[in-house]
Amino acid sequence: MTHDKPTTEKPGPVTRTTGDLKRAAVSGWLGTAMEFMDFQLYSLAAAIVFNEIFFPDVSPAIGLIAAMGTYGVGYVARLVGAVYFGRMGDRIGRKQVLFITIALMGASTTLIGVLPTYAQIGIAAPALLVVLRLVQGFGAGAEIAGATTMLAEYAPAKRRGVIASLVSLGTNSGTLAATGLWAILIAVLSEEQLLSWGWRLPFLLSFFLMILAVWIRRNLKESPVFEDRADLDEDGVALSREEIAAQAATSEEKSVLDAALKQRKGKAFFIALGLRFGQAGNSGLIQTFLVGFLATTLLLDRSIATNALLISSAVGFATVPLVGLISDRVGRRPVYMALTVISGILAFPLMHLIAQGHTVAVTISMILLHNLAVLGLFSLESVTMAELFGARTRFTQLALAKEIGGILATAIGPLLAATLTAATGSWWPIAAMLVAYSGITLISAIVSPEVQGRDLVLLEDAA
Repeated sequence: MTHDKPTTEKPGPVTRTTGDLKRAAVSGWLGTAMEFMDFQLYSLAAAIVFNEIFFPDVSPAIGLIAAMGTYGVGYVARLVGAVYFGRMGDRIGRKQVLFITIALMGASTTLIGVLPTYAQIGIAAPALLVVLRLVQGFGAGAEIAGATTMLAEYAPAKRRGVIASLVSLGTNSGTLAATGLWAILIAVLSEEQLLSWGWRLPFLLSFFLMILAVWIRRNLKESPVFEDRADLDEDGVALSREEIAAQAATSEEKSVLDAALKQRKGKAFFIALGLRFGQAGNSGLIQTFLVGFLATTLLLDRSIATNALLISSAVGFATVPLVGLISDRVGRRPVYMALTVISGILAFPLMHLIAQGHTVAVTISMILLHNLAVLGLFSLESVTMAELFGARTRFTQLALAKEIGGILATAIGPLLAATLTAATGSWWPIAAMLVAYSGITLISAIVSPEVQGRDLVLLEDAA
């Protein structure tokens, strides 16, 4: 009988085998892939068909804004989920929370596929759509934060960037699957077939991915960093501040516990929020709003944008681990600064090319923007935000930073872009927003400490 060989680098005395690391990697990748597949399915549906299915009695421009609004409400629910499940994950462990979140996301997404339309039940149809979107967001609010935390806490310090980037690769995989499904539907179905029943298929197919993800997570062991924390009781549950203070008086780990109690919170969180802002905002503009803009404003064929994202997601399978690998070699801050500067410089010329409407120019420009301003930043975000926070509140702070950034940038961004482009009749507001989002992340990277290889067992934040 063969046995897994233990990993050579460990985050603490608690050890995990290479087999455990592989299961954690697959679990993180698959769960995040499912989250982003669910949300990309919804965002593409909102941009392509939901304005006609759920908001048919308004003009195309107003219908697009309404559809983007239902897309945005999910981010409010994500914030609630981040608080609820983040605290649970920091208190009782990462594994249990990840099991619950995957089930919530999968069930709500599947049910979207069986919703009646506006033509069938009137205003109740968009109301039910919003309810399911809220449930979906509640589960998703802690999914990627939990997967990021779990995988970063499993990974050897010297390879943490490339291993943690697998979570980002999950986002890429989900985007690829969702975009591929929509590209196939648009190519093989007529307009009537797509609007009558074809739009339901991607949501119903997500059920099978949920079953696979739940099965894998049943056999996943708890994070070794969580189990090695100095602030856990004998049952593996986090102590309260009062209990920590009492234990610090007699514990051999007094200095470790005191550091967690006395640290002033806030700086690391706001740095993480700024790092998240650029990636989230750029994602909302490029992967959601731009798809609808090309179809409804520039009147291009719907397949052009979806095919561009499909190709870009495939390119991302090289971009994401490469960025993680480079950050393991040179640090997180230099790579962040390089990506944001390049994204800001290219925003106006690439958006100008997109506005010309030529298929090849649109495709190449979207690939460059997507890989530089979204996927590259996400690869860095997966490891950097986990390293910024201490073990005691990592899950909660990481989830909140991601979701508040999502609300401020991703949910509001497409609505603002829709309003500005409608008012100006031009593409330049999109480019200006890309520059602004990237600039905020650049400033955050400049003021951030370098966290490459930080000991994740430490209870206090890096800043």
